[in-house]
Amino acid sequence: MEPIKLYDIVSAVGGSFGYPADDDIVRISSDSRTIGEDSVFVCIKGERFDGHDFAVQAMAKGAKAVISERPIDGAKCIIVDSTMKALSDIARFYRSRFEGLRMVAVTGSAGKTSTKEMIYLVLSKRFNTLKTQGSLNNEIGLPHTLFNLTSQTEAAVIEMGMSHSGEISRLSRTALPQLCVITNIGTAHIGNLGSQENILRAKMEIFDGAPVSAPLITCLDDKLLASAQLRDGRQRITYSISKKEADVFASDIVREENGAGFTINYGGGKKISARINVGGDHNIKNALCAFAVGMYYGVEPEAAAEAVAEFRTEGVRQNRITQNGIDLFLDCFNASPEAVKAALSVFGRANAKGRKIAVLADMLELGKNSKAYHRSVGESVAAAGADILVCYGDDAAQYAAGAVKKGFPDEKCFCFTNEDELVGFLKSKLCEGDYVLFKGSHGMKLDRVYKRVFDLK
Repeated sequence: MEPIKLYDIVSAVGGSFGYPADDDIVRISSDSRTIGEDSVFVCIKGERFDGHDFAVQAMAKGAKAVISERPIDGAKCIIVDSTMKALSDIARFYRSRFEGLRMVAVTGSAGKTSTKEMIYLVLSKRFNTLKTQGSLNNEIGLPHTLFNLTSQTEAAVIEMGMSHSGEISRLSRTALPQLCVITNIGTAHIGNLGSQENILRAKMEIFDGAPVSAPLITCLDDKLLASAQLRDGRQRITYSISKKEADVFASDIVREENGAGFTINYGGGKKISARINVGGDHNIKNALCAFAVGMYYGVEPEAAAEAVAEFRTEGVRQNRITQNGIDLFLDCFNASPEAVKAALSVFGRANAKGRKIAVLADMLELGKNSKAYHRSVGESVAAAGADILVCYGDDAAQYAAGAVKKGFPDEKCFCFTNEDELVGFLKSKLCEGDYVLFKGSHGMKLDRVYKRVFDLK
C-alpha cells in the first residue's frame, strides 16, 4: 500500500476523530495480528469474534487509530456507523487514486477463481498485474486486495462473490471496474435468491460501480446471459465452445484426460492453436474468456494462448494428486449442480488403474428444491463410469437415488451423515490404484475428510 494521510481516511469514512490526523498511513487491516507501525485497524464484527476487543492491542502494536462503532478506552477511535462499510469506503478512496488502471471484475455462479487465474496469467504477459488471492472475494477480502495496488500496478483482476442480492453492487462500487466478466448463471445460492433470474439480476450488479464504457465479457453458451439485455448500449463481448457467432469461439477440440487442445477463433476469421492442461469443457470456456480479456487489452494472441496453457490447479480446487498409490481428484472448495456435473465429466474421462470412486457431499444453499437438485446430479454418476458412489450429508442420499434411477447398482451406493463413519469407511475401502473424486460444498469439510483418511496434517 502506498502512503495515504490519516485525515483522508477520516474523510473517506465520514467519521469523527478528536485527534491530530496528519500521519502517513501505510497499512489498513482488520486483523490485529498484521498491525504494525503507521497502520489503521478496522474493528470488524465476525461470527466468532469482535474486532473491537482487539483495538487496544492494535494501538500497542503501532496503529495510529482504530475505526470502531463505539468509543474504546485506550484507543484513538474514528467513530463510524458501520466498520464494514468504512472498510469499503477506504478501499474505494484508495482505488480511485489509480485512474488509468485496467480493472477487471469477475463474477459468476461457478468458475470465478479459475477464470480469474487465467485472466491474470494472460494480462501478466503484458502488464504488471494484481489479482485476488485465493477466494478473498467478499466485502472483507476485496478491500484488502485493493490495498495492494501501487503506482506500478497496470492491471488488476478482482473476483467478486455473493450469496445475497446487493453484495455484488457493494463490491463493484468499491472496485470501480473498467471491464466486467460474468462466467455463468447457475443455481449456487438459489436457496437465498429464489430463482436463476434473481441470480442473474444479482450478478448484473457488477455494473453498479462501472462506467458505461465498461463492456461485459460473457459466455454465449449460457442461455440466461445470452438473452440478458444490457442497458445504455453497453458493449458485449462473447465467447463459446459451440456457437460460431461468438466473438471468440473454440473449434477442433481434442479432449484429453488432463487437458484439451483446440483452436481459438477470433477477430472475424483469425485463428490460433491453444491448449489447456486441466480437464473439462468448463476450463476451455475459462480459457476463451481469458483470451477475450487479453484481446480487449491488446495482449498478443500468441502470448495469451501461451498463458492459458500455464494454468495449473492446486490445493483442493480441481487438483489431481496421488496419495499412497491412490489417485485423487480434489474439488472440495464449493459445489453447485453445474459444478458437480462438471467435476463428474472430468472424472469420467480419467483413466484409472483400479476402481473409480465418487465421494459426493451435500451442495449447500439450494433451498426448497435441494433434494431434486441432488437427484439430478446423481443421474450423472453412472455416465461418469463410477464403480462406487459414496454420499455424505443430509441430502446426499439423493445422489444415490438419482444414480439408481439411471441404472447404477444400488449395492454400490454408500451413504453417510457422520464424518467419523465416512472416514472409517474410506480408510477401509480405498486401495492402491483407485481413482477417487472428492466433491462437495466447502461447508461439508471434505478437505478435512481427505486429510483424515490419509492421516495428513
